[in-house]
Amino acid sequence: MRNLQETLEALVADAVLALYGKAPQKRDIQLQKTKKDFEGDVTLVVFPFAKPAGKRPEEVAEEIGRYLCEHHDLLCAFNVIKGFLNLTVSSSYWLEALEELRSCGTNYGCREGGSDAALMMIEYSSPNTNKPLHLGHIRNNLLGYSLSEIQKANGWKVVKTNIVNDRGIHICKSMLAWKLFGNGETPESTGLKGDHLVGKYYVVFDREYKAEVKALVEGGMSEEEARKNAPLMQQAQEMLRAWEQGDRETRLLWERMNAWVYNGFDETYRKLGVDFDKIYYESDTYLEGKQEVERGLDEGVFVRRDDGSVWADLKPEGLDEKLLLRADGTSVYMTQDIGTAKMRYDDYPIERMVYVVGNEQNYHFQVLALLLDKLGFQWGKNLLHFSYGMVELPEGKMKSREGTVVDADDLMAEMIATARQTAIESGKLDDCSPEEVDEIARMVGLGALKYFILKVDPRKNMLFNPKESIDFNGNTGPFIQYTHARIKSVLRKAAEQGINCNAALDRNCLPGPKERALIQALTEFPAVVAQAGKEFSPSLIANYVYELVKEYNQFYHDCSILREEDPERRLLRLVLSSCVASTVKTGMRLLGIEVPERM
Repeated sequence: MRNLQETLEALVADAVLALYGKAPQKRDIQLQKTKKDFEGDVTLVVFPFAKPAGKRPEEVAEEIGRYLCEHHDLLCAFNVIKGFLNLTVSSSYWLEALEELRSCGTNYGCREGGSDAALMMIEYSSPNTNKPLHLGHIRNNLLGYSLSEIQKANGWKVVKTNIVNDRGIHICKSMLAWKLFGNGETPESTGLKGDHLVGKYYVVFDREYKAEVKALVEGGMSEEEARKNAPLMQQAQEMLRAWEQGDRETRLLWERMNAWVYNGFDETYRKLGVDFDKIYYESDTYLEGKQEVERGLDEGVFVRRDDGSVWADLKPEGLDEKLLLRADGTSVYMTQDIGTAKMRYDDYPIERMVYVVGNEQNYHFQVLALLLDKLGFQWGKNLLHFSYGMVELPEGKMKSREGTVVDADDLMAEMIATARQTAIESGKLDDCSPEEVDEIARMVGLGALKYFILKVDPRKNMLFNPKESIDFNGNTGPFIQYTHARIKSVLRKAAEQGINCNAALDRNCLPGPKERALIQALTEFPAVVAQAGKEFSPSLIANYVYELVKEYNQFYHDCSILREEDPERRLLRLVLSSCVASTVKTGMRLLGIEVPERM
């Protein structure tokens, strides 16, 4: 589709050159959508041209406006408000734009990459196998999945990847607690999802460990000493050493409990509607990381202290010293991330590596980039940490070890149940079968959850309020979904009446003001998709779709569609409605949100 912005920029440049004898700089041509309070479609800021022209801004605006309308059929009128030139685009242009929109189909606004497209790897989720996924993981997964879809729409080839943190002291805590207090419980014997069962024992460990620390402190030991010397912590550390040494009994228990967790994770991912192209496991990558650290030690990049621990000195770069291997030879997160990065670049021709990880890890990824660069990897400093804000609840922050998190499975079930109840009470599902009610409730409940999270600037902390998210009015997923279903209902009724919505539009039936505004909003979608890719911001698409839906609802309220007596005008409005529905569906798809055909 022709880009109106670029076309107008070229016309303005020609006009300024013709009127004042000097071509303007591209940065001086500032075009923006005309504010609703004023007449016009596009506004040109003329202040940058006033000084070179030696005239007042109002005079310059009048001259440019008159020149453009006299020399180009694209523009039919203009008006001047101080230093702003409001331009009205001809209705014939908007009619042609609507025809082009219709021909684009479901891929409108998206630029799929070819076989030679550059590859971007996006890592998200990164769960630990000692607990189920929670609300914080939901934001991570939704952002990662949506970013992947947006970058694919911008021509990238994308590999969605996950690193599962399946080893370490936190994993041993759950294993030890189950071994000591579990009495042989399994997902089958308890009816619990595997990840929930393992998470239960992570909480048990913390409870019993705190009791031991308290007893030691009461016996005269300092808090710090008590935390180190508590029997449970000593046993957990011994279990980690046994695991790293390949102890058969420890490994078998680890494999058994991790298998429970993976089954649970798979079910949660399926319900949430996210997936991965490649999954890495820390139990594989940490060894690669240890080898790289040893190589760095041999090359003098890192240093070994007297206690045997290995460190990187980053003080020359303005940072701190970073532990890479503990005194007992066990690895840390940084070691694993070095190994994972190397394995990924060995596996794929990655042009861009993106880590979707919360902002509490900003320092970690700053250090990772430096360490990879020091180890001689060319791509080290090109890693992108997509740093997003935390999710909080009205009650405050969540803590896994204390069991105060909002479980992802429970939250999704609650959202679906609330969507069902809200829709039934409003009468929106009266004509639906029980199976349709189930499916619509699932779409609306999950749509409400996803949209509420993704509409927020990802770099900001956010407060999640389930009750606000499920509202069928305002800037919510259900409001957008309901509008899509409303349009599809109109189109079904048109088909029932024998109206052919694929017929050519009458060139003499030009769009009116409400129709023009909608067409203009639709033409902005490709630029929004491009900007969302450039800024890594799903919220740009979420809020664009909301504004489009708001505009459509105003149009729907003010303009008859099926009751319009003029058949050509009716066809134009049906085609316009169809294009809005298609664009809404595409925009929501880029957010990982389904839209129902009826509700």
